[in-house]
Amino acid sequence: MSTRAILAPREPELRGQTVAVIGGSAGIGLATARRARSEGAEVIITGRNRDRLGLAAEEIGAEHIAAFDAHDPMALESFFRDLPNKIDHVMVTAGAPHYRSPLEASPEEARHDLTEHLLLALSVARSAAGNVKPSGSLTFMGGTGARRPRPGLAIVSTVTVALPALIANLALELAPVRVNLIAAGFVDTPLSASLLGENLERRRDELRATLPIRRVVKPADVAALAVHIMSNPALTGATYDIDGGQQLVS
Repeated sequence: MSTRAILAPREPELRGQTVAVIGGSAGIGLATARRARSEGAEVIITGRNRDRLGLAAEEIGAEHIAAFDAHDPMALESFFRDLPNKIDHVMVTAGAPHYRSPLEASPEEARHDLTEHLLLALSVARSAAGNVKPSGSLTFMGGTGARRPRPGLAIVSTVTVALPALIANLALELAPVRVNLIAAGFVDTPLSASLLGENLERRRDELRATLPIRRVVKPADVAALAVHIMSNPALTGATYDIDGGQQLVS
């Protein structure tokens, strides 16, 4: 007579916790909010467009929405200050990379492009301090695609290199709250579609043919990594690449 092991149902990884996704109405942010909900979390999503936030919240069953520009330090501070209770995790996907030559940008444009993402991380860290539980975490989005120098990528490359250093230092400043960075390659999102335009399908085909995983990275892939980082209490100060092996091929 044979016996078969009976596996107990897996406990949801974020049951009883609250996750705020800044930039949660579409793409990676929405996918992360959806994944967090499936793991038992209550979810708060923010973005600039209230109508789009409302649709996203209805889809995933978000607890609360807040419409504001995350790059406005005062609005960001107000959002965290007005939370009724301390939350467990913050995921930041707001913002977009700036692909333009620094030689063609004005000094004001170059200053904005160089500092926008770094200042957003600092603003979130400053505003979240005291509003995130000691067992909680902050997770930020960065990229991998600009690590190799190429014409026109000087600004985004500089930010790509600077973000991991900033995140590692914030992990010490905010400890025991954990701080981590997800560095993504191409992810098939509405943002990617808007940046590539008519070249989108060609880029997809190139990646399907060359990536070791033989498919394009989706928002759900990044969301799975984000939730793992939130739920693993030993992870802090690190950068986690997710690009389907893009850096391994030319």
